[in-house]
Amino acid sequence: MTFICTKLLPMNSGKLWQLFISGICWLAIQHMPVSVYAQDRSIGVLVGASNYTGDLQYRRYTFLEAHPALGIFYDQEIHPHFAARGMFSYATISGDDRYGKDSTTILRNLSFQSHILELQVNIRYQLWDLHEKPLTPYVFAGIALFHFNPTARDTNGQRVALRPLSTEGEGLAAYPDRKPYALTQLAIPFGGGLLWAVSPSVRLGIEIGLRKTFTDYLDDVSKTYVDQNTLLTAKGPLAVRMAYRTNQLPGHQSDPYPPAGTPRGGKYKDWYYYTALTLSVRLPHKFRSMRDMQKNFGQSGVPCPPMK
Repeated sequence: MTFICTKLLPMNSGKLWQLFISGICWLAIQHMPVSVYAQDRSIGVLVGASNYTGDLQYRRYTFLEAHPALGIFYDQEIHPHFAARGMFSYATISGDDRYGKDSTTILRNLSFQSHILELQVNIRYQLWDLHEKPLTPYVFAGIALFHFNPTARDTNGQRVALRPLSTEGEGLAAYPDRKPYALTQLAIPFGGGLLWAVSPSVRLGIEIGLRKTFTDYLDDVSKTYVDQNTLLTAKGPLAVRMAYRTNQLPGHQSDPYPPAGTPRGGKYKDWYYYTALTLSVRLPHKFRSMRDMQKNFGQSGVPCPPMK
């Protein structure tokens, strides 16, 4: 199973998260029961702060430009050390060159914001059984489907969707190697945290969740500037203004548009992540195991008739 999980990972992925997910698979093999009875199930909420790492964010992990992140989830225990989760979440990410690390980056003057809707499923491994101990660390990994749509403010302060403008020539005949990027894509969520059993029915947690994506366009910045006249002819003056924004800075109004091929972004894929608190409540269920069913209904599993 570890071999299969490793093969499912992209060939160009980082070693760290490859090892992380392979470790989850190995733990699953070690602890997966032969037969599984119904276990605790719960619903919960996630509340925290979201951010991203990409061409317009220069720190691996930061609360600079953090935004609220919200989620609702359903947990199903499948073993004392394992649980499956399904979650729907909403988050916002953004980046701005004004927080850049050097004068060249600041002069680029690009910025963006995007709302992210995500549906994910994951498997959680917790070190200790919360039915026996009140606190446990845990790790998780899974798969997610997310939707994003980068926007930026124009010179009038209005938000403009960037993908239709093909700011780096995506979809233009002159740049056949640059295809339009999809706004709905897959990601690999993974991370970890701490869970605290406040009572038999209530659990609190703190969690860090990372998202490995397969796109470099969360921020609409990836490769190089394209020819100004080609972009103007294909997409109009707004596309040109949103692709090159240095001349919107004071003292740089006369700066020329960069020649085609001038670097605009970097080569690494974008990530997004959150830091959050979780609160979950166990759902009631009539029977916890076959023993409970037999105790209540008799050995045959059929309700016993009342005594007369």
